[in-house]
Amino acid sequence: MKVLKKIAWIAAVIPALWACDNYEMPPIIPQTGSTLASPSSGSSLVLSADNTEEVIPFTVTAADFGMTGTVTYSLEMDLAGSSFANPITLGSTTSNIIEVTAEAINDELLAKGAMFDTPADVDFRVKASINQPLSPIYGETVTLSVTPYNSDVEFPVMYVPGDYQGWNPENEMTVLKSVNFDNVYEGYVHVLPGGTGEFKVNETNSWDINYGDSGADGTLDRDGDNIKVTEFGTFFMKVDLGAKTYTLSDPLYWGIIGDATDGGWDSETKMKFDRDENVLTITTDLKAGEMKFRANQDWGFNYGGSNGELSEGGPNIPVAEAGNYTVTLDFRTPGEVKYTLTKN
Repeated sequence: MKVLKKIAWIAAVIPALWACDNYEMPPIIPQTGSTLASPSSGSSLVLSADNTEEVIPFTVTAADFGMTGTVTYSLEMDLAGSSFANPITLGSTTSNIIEVTAEAINDELLAKGAMFDTPADVDFRVKASINQPLSPIYGETVTLSVTPYNSDVEFPVMYVPGDYQGWNPENEMTVLKSVNFDNVYEGYVHVLPGGTGEFKVNETNSWDINYGDSGADGTLDRDGDNIKVTEFGTFFMKVDLGAKTYTLSDPLYWGIIGDATDGGWDSETKMKFDRDENVLTITTDLKAGEMKFRANQDWGFNYGGSNGELSEGGPNIPVAEAGNYTVTLDFRTPGEVKYTLTKN
């Protein structure tokens, strides 16, 4: 029996050894990505509002996929340190030069939150694709210092006609904006006391493509029932047009507060809504002193600042001399809060 077991064991091992001797691993094809040859890492780009159509050439090295085919090179950009979490494709080519306008770079950087007239570290990389069943390959990251200029970026918008602004879909002020150009729109809707609290969202400044919410379930329906809120105040609204969904925040009731106002630091003086300009406003007498913007009698919702720019919890706004003033609070651009303080 022992002899038979040994014979059986040898019979099982020999084919396995033979298979190992004859098995050939598939060849590994070395691949080399494409990178920027010019501008080189550490270089600076200063963009100019006087030359928005300036064409900036980005020279790329050749990628090697280990086989023949047509290679397409795409230039991607993102803020430094973001690991290309949301890269922007600036252009593509099958040659070794990708041409990009200064305006295109500028608008994308401002949309990502870069400050104009301030150098920002920006990462660039080249994505190479081939018309073969192979995955794209990426070259090394090149970091440039880019200084954008001041520009009003034309964000994609959705229109928000409603009772609060006279059901006017042509009002270019009452809109939501897609600041990331990603089909997600954000902004504020100011629902007025005494109104119906109803509104809709439109893809254009007409009624051709409009959405409501027939089930009041947060889902947008083409030509659906009016969206309705039962409280008045300022609502932050977010619309995902791809998913056809929306959300609304709790309402906020904004006013001015401070020793320059009638209510001092104890009580807000309420602001009104200008439906033509889509801003909150008040015309009132102010004393020499300081003021801020606050909502819902809650210091968790306050803005301060200077030179027309506001930030959450920012510094008190000085009022140099007593007089009658018109004050506005502007939420029209998501991520930016502005104000005006004008002596009449």
